[in-house]
Amino acid sequence: MRRWLRGHALSIATLGAFVIFWILQTVFGWQVHNEELTQHGRHALSYLAYLHTGHLAEATFENWESEFLQMGGYVLLTAYLVQRGSSESKPEQQGDRPDDRAENATSASPWPVHVGGLVLAVYRNSLSIALLMIFAGSFLGHLLGGVANYNEEQMLQSGAEPISAWQFLGTSDFWFQSMQNWQSEFLAVAALILLSTVLRQHGSPESKPVTASHATTGA
Repeated sequence: MRRWLRGHALSIATLGAFVIFWILQTVFGWQVHNEELTQHGRHALSYLAYLHTGHLAEATFENWESEFLQMGGYVLLTAYLVQRGSSESKPEQQGDRPDDRAENATSASPWPVHVGGLVLAVYRNSLSIALLMIFAGSFLGHLLGGVANYNEEQMLQSGAEPISAWQFLGTSDFWFQSMQNWQSEFLAVAALILLSTVLRQHGSPESKPVTASHATTGA
């Protein structure tokens, strides 16, 4: 068990942090939402009832959407673009790595490599495809949760008629929520790319070796 935990410590730590912070988000979001309801003379919701609200869905998927757009976009951009001196970039003149070529497959290679054709073509791009599919699902979750929360807020404040998800997609409110997250995600990536040209973190695969020159590209 200790050996298994050691071999999976990074994913356990990050997923554990996610679960803890998301639970805390639901608790504080529940309190905030109930404060809004009581201010408008409505009954407070139970915690379990809050878990099914647009208020929580919008807040959750709005952030997931930007995170997976960032990661999917980053994987694609680093496949084609370089940044001289950055640990986050592949070397400027590097083409396909030898291990990326199907003719260099071994018996331990994943099965799509041996199948070839369309299966291999999809597998060669499967990481970015998976990340962008999660982004698309999160975008839809943000839209549906957002319209539910928007309609509830409008009903509480003015008794306005609810709008459809398609109508909400055309509102400034929806795109303001998205853009405020998207811009910050790409700013963080740009900062990592540029700072890694001159700064180091001992022991991290995201950093060049401490003794490497600033001109060295790639970790």
